[in-house]
Amino acid sequence: MAFPLKHGHLNAAQPKAANLAKRAALSWSELAPLAASYVPPDQATGPTHSQALVRTFGQPEASVRVTLYRDNHAWCPYCQKVWLWLEEKRVPYRIAKVTMFCYGQKEDWYKRIVPSGMLPAAEIDGRIVTESDVILEKLEAAFGPLGEPLAVIMPQHRLERQLFGAWCEWLCYPSSSAAEEATKQRAFEEVLARMEKELGATPGPWIRGGEQLSTADLVFVPYVERMGASLYYYKGFTMCDRTARPALCRWWDALEARETYRGTQSDFHTHVHDLPPQMGGCYPNGSPTQRANTARVDAGPSRHRSSRAEAAFRESVIGSNPCATPVVVDEALRCALTLLLTGEPCLPPPDSDAALRYVRDRVNVPRDMSLWAARRLREALHETASLAGPKQGPPIATDHRRDQNPLPFRRPQRAQA
Repeated sequence: MAFPLKHGHLNAAQPKAANLAKRAALSWSELAPLAASYVPPDQATGPTHSQALVRTFGQPEASVRVTLYRDNHAWCPYCQKVWLWLEEKRVPYRIAKVTMFCYGQKEDWYKRIVPSGMLPAAEIDGRIVTESDVILEKLEAAFGPLGEPLAVIMPQHRLERQLFGAWCEWLCYPSSSAAEEATKQRAFEEVLARMEKELGATPGPWIRGGEQLSTADLVFVPYVERMGASLYYYKGFTMCDRTARPALCRWWDALEARETYRGTQSDFHTHVHDLPPQMGGCYPNGSPTQRANTARVDAGPSRHRSSRAEAAFRESVIGSNPCATPVVVDEALRCALTLLLTGEPCLPPPDSDAALRYVRDRVNVPRDMSLWAARRLREALHETASLAGPKQGPPIATDHRRDQNPLPFRRPQRAQA
């Protein structure tokens, strides 16, 4: 949650060309066995996985009664809420992936099913349902509640909406003065303090004091995750402050210990660049802390647990990079993956710095790979690009993200219709 304060810091000094190890970049055939330790999980029965198309939890696929329609990029917060509920309840379901509007046009096959095009949607026992809370109500009716039912947790639901409103007011509307900015921050912190009080009312980590995570917790997860990322990056504000908000940090630690949540969790870099086209803009306050946080997130390094093999397993397709020729991109990527898998840097070809940063900035979590693998890959790309030069790739669009078509960045998937 509190990346990178909780999970590591940007290195004070990047490697210099003069201090490089003597090795050259490994070839693809040499890299392959180093990454071979990564065994892709069983997507039907294994850990929560963003690219799964069916989740059976060991039950016969013929008995699946639910289809979840969610976004291709595994980013939609309302989809995440329903997705997490199904994972926590271990209700078998199929997944059909749909384009969010800011990434491209809705598929015709989906508009025939859901004319409004809204996400998420679910087919439960042959009936199409839209709107995340209505979907949860129907899932509760069919499979039982996750902890207390939605009807009982309405006070928590209202608190989440109030927190959402205060966050939007602070993040998405530019302030005309420092006083106005401070007023918006105080308004957000006042609602956040109520969430802290709610979480601190009982010794357990969960909302309403239950021994297990419940729907009351899932109501908060998607946007609190996005608040933590966006306020750190745009406002220099750390939500998961262990001194100021110990109960919130305890709750978040409990979430991150759950395999189900980690499978849906995105990272700060993905959120802060996906939010502007979704929210209509996000406005930095320009403070020294905010600028430092922005640089830290955009650079990408975060030394902690590593998922090197997984990151290397999903290298970006060379031909999709607009910043250099395929030959240059090929060698540059091999340099970055050599660093990732061996820890030894090597000098990338000239004029590859923008191409490497283009890839670094377009790794989407959890669509492409898990959060920890993405952090390791971004770190390797960042450090290798720093050896080639300061050039940046094309800026990420803020009015839409249609430059982020996932198809060039991963293996083809089964048709969704």
